[in-house]
Amino acid sequence: MKKSITKIISLCLCAVLAVSGIAMTAFAQNSDENEAEKQDEPKNVSTIDDAGVSKDETVYVLAGADGSVQKIIVSDWIKNSLGNAAVSDSSELTDVENVKGDETYTMNGDNMRVWDAEGNDIYYQGNIEKELPVDLSVSYKLDGKPILADDLVGKSGHVTIRFDYQNKQYETVEIDGKQEKIYVPFAMLTGALLSDDVFTNVEVTNGKLINDGSRTAVIGIAFPGLRENLAISKDKLEIPDYVEITADVNNFRLDMTVTLATNALFSELDDDAFDSVSELSASMDDLTSAMDQLLDGSSQLYDGLATLLEKSDELVEGIDQLAIGAESLKKGAESLNAGAVELGTGAAQLSEGLNTLASNNDTLNGGAGQVFDTLLSTANTQLAAAGLNVPTLTIGNYAEVLNEVIASLDENAVYEKAQSQVTAAVEAQRDMITQQVTAAVREEVTAQVTAAVREEVTAQVTEVVRNTVAEQVVEAVLHMDKASYDAAVAAGQIDQETQKKIEAAIEQQMQSEPVKAQIQAETEGQMATQPIQDTIAAKVSEQMQSDAIKQTIAEQTELQIGKIISEQMASNEVQAQLAAAAEGLKSVIALKSSLDSYNDFYLGLQSYTAGVADAAAGAGTLKAGTDDLKAGTSELAAGASELYDGILTLKNGTPALVDGITQLRDGAMQLSDGMKEFNEEGIQKLVDAVDGDLEGLLTRFRATRDVSLRYKNFAGASDDMDGQVKFIYRTDAVE
Repeated sequence: MKKSITKIISLCLCAVLAVSGIAMTAFAQNSDENEAEKQDEPKNVSTIDDAGVSKDETVYVLAGADGSVQKIIVSDWIKNSLGNAAVSDSSELTDVENVKGDETYTMNGDNMRVWDAEGNDIYYQGNIEKELPVDLSVSYKLDGKPILADDLVGKSGHVTIRFDYQNKQYETVEIDGKQEKIYVPFAMLTGALLSDDVFTNVEVTNGKLINDGSRTAVIGIAFPGLRENLAISKDKLEIPDYVEITADVNNFRLDMTVTLATNALFSELDDDAFDSVSELSASMDDLTSAMDQLLDGSSQLYDGLATLLEKSDELVEGIDQLAIGAESLKKGAESLNAGAVELGTGAAQLSEGLNTLASNNDTLNGGAGQVFDTLLSTANTQLAAAGLNVPTLTIGNYAEVLNEVIASLDENAVYEKAQSQVTAAVEAQRDMITQQVTAAVREEVTAQVTAAVREEVTAQVTEVVRNTVAEQVVEAVLHMDKASYDAAVAAGQIDQETQKKIEAAIEQQMQSEPVKAQIQAETEGQMATQPIQDTIAAKVSEQMQSDAIKQTIAEQTELQIGKIISEQMASNEVQAQLAAAAEGLKSVIALKSSLDSYNDFYLGLQSYTAGVADAAAGAGTLKAGTDDLKAGTSELAAGASELYDGILTLKNGTPALVDGITQLRDGAMQLSDGMKEFNEEGIQKLVDAVDGDLEGLLTRFRATRDVSLRYKNFAGASDDMDGQVKFIYRTDAVE
C-alpha cells in the first residue's frame, strides 16, 4: 500500500513541477529584462524567508472509494528562519502532537500556542473537522450504467471512473465595476495505478497514461473554477475540471487513488509579468520557447534516474541487515514478556497469602490485650492483699511501678544479676534459635507454595483431560473428530441444541468419579516429578529471600529469645537464687517476671501483626507493578512483531522499488513527448484563447493570482505568518 501511494504522489509532484516550471520559466524571462529598473521598488508579495516565521502545511484527506471524507489529518512545519526562541502560532487543530522534536507549547491569553522553539523549526500534526476548499467525488459506471464501488468488485465489462472536483474556496472581488467570484486556483492532480491483469484498453480524459508492461500509471489534471475566473468560453479553450478513466475490466478491483491539490502554480507567478498587455503578449511567446528548455532537461532526468538505479543494490543490502536485527528484537521481546507473566503469577499468590494473614491482625491484638488486662487486674489484687499500696497497674506503667517496689525492698540486685546471667546464656544460643525459627517459617512458606503449584497443575491436568473427554464425546455422539466439530461450529453448521448436548455430556463425564480420580492421580503424579519439585523449591527460596520473610524471621527470633529469657527467669534454678530474698521481694519479682514474659509476647505479637500488614501492602504494590510490567512487555512484544512484519514487507518490496526506478528511467523519455503534446494542445490553445481581449484577461489573471496568494493555510495561522498549503486526498481501495 505504501509503495503504491509513494509512486502516485511522485508522479503527481512531477506533473506539478512540470506545469509550474512552464509558467515560471515564461514569466522569469520577461522579469529579468525589467529587474534593473525595478530593483528599488517594493515587492507586492513577501517570500517565506522575508517573513522570518512561516508555515508549510500539508492536509491529508482520508476518503472512501466515492471520495466521501472519513478523516482529515493536518501536518504543519513552522519554519523558524530567524531562530526565534519562541514562536506564536494560531491553529484550529485538536490533538496536537510534536512529531519530530521535544519542543512544548503553552496557550496564551489570545488562545494561541506559544512554542518553546529555542531556535528550531517545529513539526506537528493534529486533527480537524472543517469543510475542505475542494470537494472530491468519484463515480463509477459499468457498461454505461451507474454502480456503487462495492457492487463493482469482481465484475467484468466496460468501466468508467470519473473524478469530479467542486471548488468551494473563493473571494468576491470587483472586476470592471462588478462584484464577481474568483476561486482559489487549485490544480488537482489525480494518480492511479491500474494492473494489466484487470484493466485493458485504458483511456483517460484530461490526463496521461504510462504503461510498464504490467501496470498502467494514470495521471490526470484539472483546474476547477479556473475557466470561470478567466471568463473564457469553452469554445475557445477547454480548461479541464474533471478526470475520467475508461477501460475494459476483468474481475474488477482498484487500488487506492491519490489526488494532490495545490494553488502553488498561480502563487509562484511574478507580479511583474502582469504590468502591461505587451508584457503579457511577450510572456505568451516566452511560454512557447520555455518548452524547448523542458525538453532539453528530459535527458538530464534520464541520466539521474540511471545513476539512482545503479545505487539500488546498496539499498537492498541495507534493508536485509535491518530485517535480521528486527528478528532478534522480536525474539527478545517475546522472551521478556513470558518472564513477566510468570513473575506476575508469583506476586499474585504472595499478595493473596499475606492478605489472609493480615485479616486476622485485629482479632489477635484485641485478644492479647484482654488477656494482659486480666493479668494486671489479678496482680493488683495480689499486691493489695500483701499490704502494698501502689498505683493501679496498667500495660503502660506496670514495669515502672514494680521496679519501684523492688527497689523499695532493696533486693533488686539479686534479680538484675540473675536476669543478666540468663540473658547472656540465651544470647549465646541466638544462632541456634534463629535456625529453628527459620526452619519453622520455611515449613509454612513451603506449604503455601506447594498449595499454589498444586492448584496450577490441577488446572492444567483438568484441561488436558477435558480435551480428551471432548474428543470421545464428539466421536460417540456425532462420529466426527473434535477438529472437524470445532470447524463445523465455527461455520454455523452445528445447531445450538446439539452444541448444548455435547457440552452437557462432556460436563457429565468430567463430574464422574473415574474422571475425577484420573485427574487426582495425574495431578499427584506431576506433583511428584522433579521439575515440579524444583519449581516449588525455587519459589520457596525466592520467598525466603524476600524482605518481608526476613523481617518475620528476625521478629520471631527476638520473640523466642524474650520468651526463653522469661522462662529461664521463672525456672526453679533462678528461683532458687532468689530464695534468700525476702518473701515479699520474691513475690514481686515473680509477678514482674510473669508480666514481663507476657509483655514480650504482647509486644512481639503487635510487631508481628504490623509487619504482616506492611508486607501485605507491599505485596499488593508488587502485584500492581508486575501487572503494569506484563502490560508493558506485552505491548513491547506486539510492537516488535509489528516492526518485524513491517521490515519484512519493506524487504519484500525492494524488488518492486528497483523495478519502479527502472520504469521511471524508461519513462523519462516519454516526458518529452508529453511536453510536445502539452505545447500543441495546451499552450497554443491558450495563446489563441486570449487573442483579442488581453486587457480583460490580464485583469482576471491578476485577480486570480492575488486570491491565490491570500490563501496560505487551511487550519489557521497567525496574521503575520506567511505560508503555503497543499492537500493530498487518498481514496480507499475497491476490493
